[in-house]
Amino acid sequence: MTTTPQQRPGHPTHRVLVLGAGYAGLMTALRLGPHAQVTLIDPADHFTERVRLHERAAGRPDVTHPLAHFLHRTGIEHVPARATALDPEARLVTTDDGRRLPYDRLVYALGSRTALPATTGDPRAYTAESADALHKHLRDRPGTVAVVGGGLTGIEMATELAETYRPLGTSVRLLSGGPVGAGLSPRGAAHVHRVLQARGVRVEEGRRIATPDEVDADVVVWAASLLPNAELAASAGLTLAPSGRVAVDSSLRSVSHPEIYVPGDAGAAATAEAGGELRMACATALPTGIHTARSIARELRGEEPEPLGFAYHFQCVSLGRRDGLIQFVRPDDSPRDRLLTGRPAAAFKELVVRGATWFIRRSAHRH
Repeated sequence: MTTTPQQRPGHPTHRVLVLGAGYAGLMTALRLGPHAQVTLIDPADHFTERVRLHERAAGRPDVTHPLAHFLHRTGIEHVPARATALDPEARLVTTDDGRRLPYDRLVYALGSRTALPATTGDPRAYTAESADALHKHLRDRPGTVAVVGGGLTGIEMATELAETYRPLGTSVRLLSGGPVGAGLSPRGAAHVHRVLQARGVRVEEGRRIATPDEVDADVVVWAASLLPNAELAASAGLTLAPSGRVAVDSSLRSVSHPEIYVPGDAGAAATAEAGGELRMACATALPTGIHTARSIARELRGEEPEPLGFAYHFQCVSLGRRDGLIQFVRPDDSPRDRLLTGRPAAAFKELVVRGATWFIRRSAHRH
């Protein structure tokens, strides 16, 4: 259902289209609502807590929230459609239901997805995005599970699945091309390995897997890497960075089309404090969404956008429901020796995850 904007006396007519209702897109839309005529384009009628998808795979009841709850009385229109074409010269977005929507500013917040090899047709293959189907399969058919990818996403998925489904007869392996938890401190990585062992997860390092077809398991969960959803931008002629993300300036504007902002995973945002390009994560999506809204609001006042300032503080890792790891890091995301583990870390991570959704919701009512 389309959420129709409520007209307010003196409501601004500057048209801003926001593509994507994830962490970055929804935050940008809500912060911009009081300053412009905002239209949010996303085929889903809900916001998904992507950082909880491993929990959903393990049977958490729901990790979504109706968009209507966020957009109520904000004046923001939700168009439940998928953007299929972008024409920067005409400043038009075409959707899969045939609409042609004009804009003055565009926010390209289409995020990222798990980089499942396009050549695979293996029905055993799942990703975090298919958490619902993965849960239903493992609930009904215990067997062998192989999680591919030894980064934080793979670690969280493996521990969560083992904690939930091992008592039901499912065994879990974690396959990694390099050391598991390579970006953590030695103490942090050691804690991760202890928890994996305690959960009965068999760790196999040095396993370079090209496709799920190479893995001997009943179920293969692909968690090897993320891919920015930059295809629409590329086809429209926006300049891409070497990483495949949209190249942006210090204010998050496309370097080739400055009327287009790219917060979140799709944009190659970088700061001096962080020492280069920011990683794809909720931790960067929210602040870049806020910065995008502030920058557009400044432009509407005739002011120049300011450069993004961002530095890292910690990484949160779920290790099931009863354990976790908070790895404190330097501003450039390199690990410090300081960390928090066990139940306190699990509680801290839960507070951060809940806080992210609360913060987005609060943004709708802060003006």
